[in-house]
Amino acid sequence: MTDIINPAAEHQVERMRVLVYNHRSHMGAAAAGQVGQRIRDLQEHFSAPVRMIFAAAPSQQELYEGLLQEQGIDWSRVCAFHMDEYIGLPADAPQRFGNYLQERLFRRVNPGRIELLGRTGNIEEECRRYAALLNEAPIDIVCLGIGENGHIAFNDPPVADFADPYPVKSVLLDEACRQQQVNDGCFASLEEVPAHALTLTVPALMAGRHLFAMVPGKAKHDALQAALYDPVSTACPASILRTHPGITLFTDRDAYGS
Repeated sequence: MTDIINPAAEHQVERMRVLVYNHRSHMGAAAAGQVGQRIRDLQEHFSAPVRMIFAAAPSQQELYEGLLQEQGIDWSRVCAFHMDEYIGLPADAPQRFGNYLQERLFRRVNPGRIELLGRTGNIEEECRRYAALLNEAPIDIVCLGIGENGHIAFNDPPVADFADPYPVKSVLLDEACRQQQVNDGCFASLEEVPAHALTLTVPALMAGRHLFAMVPGKAKHDALQAALYDPVSTACPASILRTHPGITLFTDRDAYGS
């Protein structure tokens, strides 16, 4: 179990609890401690598997490293989903989000059930298949980030819909979103980044009972400020997060500012 790490600052923004840490490593360790405790609490009180949705992004690295150190979690009683996937990349491409999570977390903790997005070639069929899996039971925990353009999952401003009727859909990626993948070192150039992807929709993410958002780094400063303080709108899809009754956002000074 991770030692308690106190934030340098704490804010309440509508329903969102915002914890600011001086260092990114402290942010990740604190987030892992709270996510780990939530998993343990659910496993102590309920016999059903803990159903979790994970983001695949460098912003989540410290969280996942911390979760590897968390004691007392029965990972065999965890059902793991992820929230988005590129369309058109080879199955073994390291940039695929399912492969990213397999390498950094799933193969190391061995969840009892892993449901990867993008396993079938037919896009409409895959959206229906994954939606059915998500709808089998409520989602307990969502671990997510915020993109440089304010996206959550691949719900970029042009395609985000707070009342989307579908749990999973295919989207055309915003150029700012694709450029972030280059900035993060996932691709060498914009041309290499796929233009289309599958994503869980905003309502599917917001349906999770407990949301934990990790938002580190200077590149996220503008998006984070918009998510916290601009009007709630799809101009910054992450702004909807502050209306969720069970969300905690972890950030560092680089992202939040002084």
